[in-house]
Order: sequence, then structure tokens, then C-alpha cells
Amino acid sequence: MRIVFMGTPDFAAASLQKLLNDKFNVVGVFTQPDKPKGRGMEMCFSPVKELALAHDLPVYQPEKMRDGTAYEQIKALAPDILVVVAYGRILPDDILALPKFGAVNVHGSLLPRYRGAAPIQWAVLNGDKTTGVSTMYLASEMDTGDVIYTAETEIGEFETSGELFNRLMLMGADLLAKTLRDIESGTAPRTPQDHSKASYVSQLDKSICPIDWNKSPRAVVKWIYGLQPWPVATMELEGAVYRVFAAEYTQNHTDKQPGQVVSAGKQGIEMACADGETLMITELQAPGKKRMKAADFLRGHPIKIDS
Repeated sequence: MRIVFMGTPDFAAASLQKLLNDKFNVVGVFTQPDKPKGRGMEMCFSPVKELALAHDLPVYQPEKMRDGTAYEQIKALAPDILVVVAYGRILPDDILALPKFGAVNVHGSLLPRYRGAAPIQWAVLNGDKTTGVSTMYLASEMDTGDVIYTAETEIGEFETSGELFNRLMLMGADLLAKTLRDIESGTAPRTPQDHSKASYVSQLDKSICPIDWNKSPRAVVKWIYGLQPWPVATMELEGAVYRVFAAEYTQNHTDKQPGQVVSAGKQGIEMACADGETLMITELQAPGKKRMKAADFLRGHPIKIDS
């Protein structure tokens, strides 16, 4: 089975690596155009491009998908199937129709839940107990195609989005390999999504960083761990904005208002949340400083306890 692989970031590179390890016949790789990064704004290759070049695979980086260039490139490769993993581009219908087996995708949620961008992060941010990965056939509309397989996993109570991302990345790669084998053998299932149960999520940005202390301690914990590694939750203390990396539950209650400091000491900085419950901030980063344990920070930077 001739495969054209289309992807860009680490999540996609893991799937490509799995296909190469398992000796699938990848005949070409499409990835987004090189972009400048860092202070020097040097042009950088995507993780998928680096991996493809390391295995002497032909790499294609069309600027547009609808001007006919990508269509002709894919047509010349004569793929039996397109594998699309976090490519970052919407494929037009004429490209989807080229291979006899169509196009399949790996998505970081249990579809139809969390269609769209950042599904892994939003599963953590929303406090879900479980999530997973899905393989599906691509359709004209984003993330609406028939589901082939899903794999479910629990989300750790204090698992960051980055940690969950790494787990789902490998789960997705394994599920993709199974999917392709079963499509080739004619045994792959095909289940239409229940569109009435669909939910959509958007990309993250820094506007959602501030912690809302009017929420429950668990909601705050999930916000802190869900926004890692980027863009990272923030809180304000004595007029300065701190990045927050870790927190723990307490069994304490307080009559202070949400967002007020209840205590500060060896355990960390205790903050008031909704319904008189509290939460202990245990790791943070002050402006211009390194990330550190809250207890270590407090030794040199005592903070005022709100009255």
C-alpha cells in the first residue's frame, strides 16, 4: 500500500516514525513550509521534515492546497491512501478523492468530542477523567468523518497537557498502524459520528492564563496543569503577575474571599477558592526569576497575608 504522509509537529512525527519502524511503504511526505524561529529568526524545519529527510523520503511543502500544485504532486505519487496527522491544512475534496482508500487522520480526542484545535489541552482544562485518540476518514468538514478506531486512557489528576500529549502521541501512532493494516486487509470498521454529540474547541492563547479563583479547587488545579507547557496559568500577588506550575488540594476552609492569600509558609501559598475551600500553590515563577518551589521563593520574598 503506497502511503503519502502529511503532518508537521512532533505529534505527527511520532506517527511517521511508527510507520517507518513497521516498514509501511511511505512514498512521499507533505509538511508545512519552513518558518523562522528563535531570536535569530533562522528558518527551521518541522519535526516531520527532519524525520523524512533523515530517511531519504521526498518532501513537499506547498504554500497552498487549492492552486493545483499539491494535487499534481500527490497525483504523481499515486498513493493508495493519504495519512494526515496534524498537518495544519484543510485538504480540498479533489485531493481527498485521489487515493482509492481515501484519507485517514489521527485526532487527539474521542470523537465526536473535542473537534478542532487543542483537544488534548481542553480535556485537561475541562477536568475530564478520560480522553483518548481516534482514527477517522477525512471528510469535507473538519473532524466530521467516519470513525475507524478509538483508544481510551485515564487522565492523571495532576497530569499536565504536555505529559498527556506525549502519551496520546504514542497511542495515536500505534492506533494508526493498526488502522492502516486493517484498511489494507479490508477488515477496518467505519462508524459515522453522532453529530448531535459533537463539541468544538479552539486554540489556546495567553488571554486565558489568569486563574479564576471563583472556581472550585479542582477546576483551578485543572487550569494550572492544562495550560502546561504553554501558555501557563498566572496569578497576581501584590501587584505582580506570577506564572503558576503546581498546586495541591487542602482540606482547609476559610472565610476569605476567592483570590485572597490564606497562608504562606513551608507548604506553599494557600489561596481561597470558591465556597470557602482553599488550594496550595507549590511551584511558581516570579517576574524575571526562575521557576521554583513556592516554599523556596517565600524564604526570600515574604508575602502579605490578606486580612
